[in-house]
Amino acid sequence: MNTIKIPELSLVALIGVSGSGKSTFARKHFKATEVISSDQCRAIVSDDENDQSATPDAFDLLHYIAAKRLKKGLLTVVDATNVQEESRRKLVHLAKEYHCLPVAIVLDLPEDVCQERNDQRSDRNFGKHVIRQQRSQLRRSLKKLKREGFRHIHILKSAEEVDDIEQVMREKLYNDKKEVHGPFDIIGDIHGCYEELVALLAKLGYVLKEAEDNGSNFGLKVSHPEGRKVIFLGDLVDRGPASPAVLKLVMSMVRAGVAYCVPGNHDMKLQKYLNGKNVQLKHGLEKTVEQLSSESEEFRMEVKEFLYSLVSHYVFDDGKLAVAHAGIKEEMQGRGSGAVRAFCMYGETTGEIDEFGLPVRYDWASEYRGKAMVVYGHTPVPEAQWLNRTIDIDTGCVFGGKLTALRYPEEELVSVDALQVYAESARPLHAPTSSLNQQHEYDDLLDMEDVLGKRIISTRLRNNVTIREENAMAALEVMSRFAVNPKWLIYLPPTMSPTETSEHPEYLERPEEALQFYRRQGIEKVICEEKHMGSRAILVVCQDEEVAVKRFGIEGEGIGKCYTRTGRSFFNDLADEEEFLSRVNAALTKTDFWEKFDTDWVCLDAELMPWSAKAQALLQEQYASVGAAAKASLSATVEVLSSTTTRQVEGIDALLEKYTQKQEMMKDYRTAYRQYCWPVKSIADYKLAPFHILATEDAVHMNKSHEWHMRHIQEICQRDEELLLATPYRIVDLSDEQSQQALVHWWEDLTEKGGEGIVIKPLDFVSHGKKGVVQPAIKCRGREYLRIIYGPEYTAPEHLARLKKRGLSGKRSLAMREFALGLEGLERFVKKEPLRRIHECVFGVLALESEPIDPRL
Repeated sequence: MNTIKIPELSLVALIGVSGSGKSTFARKHFKATEVISSDQCRAIVSDDENDQSATPDAFDLLHYIAAKRLKKGLLTVVDATNVQEESRRKLVHLAKEYHCLPVAIVLDLPEDVCQERNDQRSDRNFGKHVIRQQRSQLRRSLKKLKREGFRHIHILKSAEEVDDIEQVMREKLYNDKKEVHGPFDIIGDIHGCYEELVALLAKLGYVLKEAEDNGSNFGLKVSHPEGRKVIFLGDLVDRGPASPAVLKLVMSMVRAGVAYCVPGNHDMKLQKYLNGKNVQLKHGLEKTVEQLSSESEEFRMEVKEFLYSLVSHYVFDDGKLAVAHAGIKEEMQGRGSGAVRAFCMYGETTGEIDEFGLPVRYDWASEYRGKAMVVYGHTPVPEAQWLNRTIDIDTGCVFGGKLTALRYPEEELVSVDALQVYAESARPLHAPTSSLNQQHEYDDLLDMEDVLGKRIISTRLRNNVTIREENAMAALEVMSRFAVNPKWLIYLPPTMSPTETSEHPEYLERPEEALQFYRRQGIEKVICEEKHMGSRAILVVCQDEEVAVKRFGIEGEGIGKCYTRTGRSFFNDLADEEEFLSRVNAALTKTDFWEKFDTDWVCLDAELMPWSAKAQALLQEQYASVGAAAKASLSATVEVLSSTTTRQVEGIDALLEKYTQKQEMMKDYRTAYRQYCWPVKSIADYKLAPFHILATEDAVHMNKSHEWHMRHIQEICQRDEELLLATPYRIVDLSDEQSQQALVHWWEDLTEKGGEGIVIKPLDFVSHGKKGVVQPAIKCRGREYLRIIYGPEYTAPEHLARLKKRGLSGKRSLAMREFALGLEGLERFVKKEPLRRIHECVFGVLALESEPIDPRL
């Protein structure tokens, strides 16, 4: 024996007396992290691995570590004597609890060999009687191991046998098909409906031909021009008119390698019948038995063997897809046990009986939070609906419903109607009474435990983003008190970093530094957009209210929402919001937007002006009051100083010059903020400048260039120029000095006329530079606008010198993290993930806003 084979996921118990070489064997064949040694645990809890009084605590620790490893699906090896049945009982229990197979590797070496080894170890000071007693216990245990629950038992009887083992080979479980990526067509419960199955396969693009019977294909050949494969979810038989024909088709496809099949409860009941078990011929089995009676004995035996060979469930596509007849919990996926098999075929019941005399099933899908998509059947439903990344596609074909398939990875449902009602369902198939689907009803309640505490959010763009506990609490306050209906909140925009400080002595920010930054990152072209002085606004606009119900699960709140970058409703007056969104909707409709994008909703990123519409209190309490007070006080001060100059007071001229400059700077300050304010009495007084078409049905438009976004937005704005404003922009070639100079002149002209500044972005929405994803945008603000931000006197040389020392690393890190979270949330929404998964990202952006970053940046 040179190789020992064990399941890839198993709990391996090394069994042998002291000195039998268990630790040496473990070091040779397993990773150090896979081995849990009782001696090491004893040392951890007592500082002495030979302290027998610490044994209970040591084994508590051993079992705790083993449980944590098994929960994560990791092979675990227990290095202890394990010669007593009670010590093994806990290990078998752990294996069952975590649905993995217990394996026993027994080192049954002669007593004298073990004694000699112990004599050579100074730390083993126990007598020979201990070895003798352990060996006696071991000999009594050998015959019990299988009965105790060990499914794989390997016994090595000599040192030579132990040394001859060259490899402990890990075998994948039969359900592990992670290396198979699809594409698949997953078909729900067939129940003998052969004609519907053939029609569905044809609709899915499969070609079914007669072929020469080779002894395994029953004269059938099925193929797909694109190489797709079918996954049958079981319940092939019973109740329907042609169970044998269904069996022949499915068996031929599985044998030909164009299909996989998992067993249903009806299939296994038939298998038991064919195996001679005493089963009741009811619930449709009587029809199948009658139909099989006209088939050959050879075929019936083939059916028996085929059904027996079926695996409880499969995990495909690197763990992204799990299929089982009645569903499967996350902790059972890719594991093997009787409990797993039973759940996969029957589900789990509460023990209650409903009004139709059927068992009430435990709603495991409502609590499912696994990463894998789970596709299942078993329980007939009128329509297949998603719930927490799970979907039941048994749409009751045999009861007059439909035979349904789910195309993977497209997540597209395809079905054919039943030709007739073949059997009456005990529980009638009724159309859904609620206008909301299961997922929307489930999403009505969010659990704050999902967002509180320190959290690590995985994103596609930036791997993990950490949310600190104290920031999460601040976000919860905002979200629970001020935010709009969470179902509208599919995105919050990121903050934006300014450019590095300018080398020009009179400027804090200029475009040259932003262009240089992107050039250093290896970016070839950038787009420069005029920056509007308004409020950041996110718009979710549906084609009609029916879409708002169907896609967002929101009833009675109109066709959409306009909210701020902190998730608060932009409009206090619902009538104003309704009129505003209707006009945006009309502009979209006039450009044939819904047809062009094959969508019935859109999420837009925009700037809504005037700034004063949302910042009226800030203007009155901070800017206007400061401006008014400064105007009055400085006018009086300059007047007094001017009259004092005639007295020839020493230093009075310098003081007058200083306060005159202050007066001029305050005048510039008042001019700066006033041009961003105008009275708002109706929707006609607003201006909306969209700049991103963030997402539509089945698409997040992060793979498009910013020029693409601006071009399509310009078309929309032309349909309502009174409300919508197309943002002016320039595209700059960073290898062309003339192109860059033209941009600088444009910025200077723009800001000298009172404009806020520009936003500079890589031409591609998501751009990768020399160090990965680069800053998505950098703002370059005008000299006069910055008075509003840094104060009226910020241009004084002493203040400007201090401000030029500002650091940007924190702001830029924050911008990147929020950018990654924002797009991750949108992608999750487009994939129709549960609201808690979308909100994890939205809430994360809001929480990050609590980080101590200078708000003036």
